[in-house]
Amino acid sequence: MKTGIIIVFHNYENDINTNQLINYCHELKSIQFCFVNNDSKDNTYLLLEDIKDLCDNVSIVNIKKFKSDISAVKSGARYMFNHFKLQHIGYINSNVFNKQSEDLSQVMKTIGDHQETIIKYDKEQNVNQHKRKTLFQKLFSVVDYLAILEQERHVENFHYQSKL
Repeated sequence: MKTGIIIVFHNYENDINTNQLINYCHELKSIQFCFVNNDSKDNTYLLLEDIKDLCDNVSIVNIKKFKSDISAVKSGARYMFNHFKLQHIGYINSNVFNKQSEDLSQVMKTIGDHQETIIKYDKEQNVNQHKRKTLFQKLFSVVDYLAILEQERHVENFHYQSKL
């Protein structure tokens, strides 16, 4: 079962490590990536094209007039919905890296390490919400899921240590 991940970029040229992203995309073959270039004024789009040319599981949506983050994610979701049969579609807004001092490569590695857990968590969330969701309601924030999973892991470790 393939998962899709949308990553939104806006003027991110200096922060993209092309070689690392290519390596992670090759390692994460079970994930279909959609890079959304949200009207970057630098060479972000060219770097994303270089990555796409070397990775079969990467697509690009190039937005030529700046949109809000949610609109950019929706553009990527529409593209993925029309081109791929995916059960789960998550998104990452690259602006979160500047706020949290996270590196995109680090997040992609974490996604690869916890892909099954993320899918399981998404399935549980969908089952708990008993109503049929639209395409956009099915989208989930990968970074938010990873944060929740990290919190749950800390709670489990705390309970384990308190039993000792």
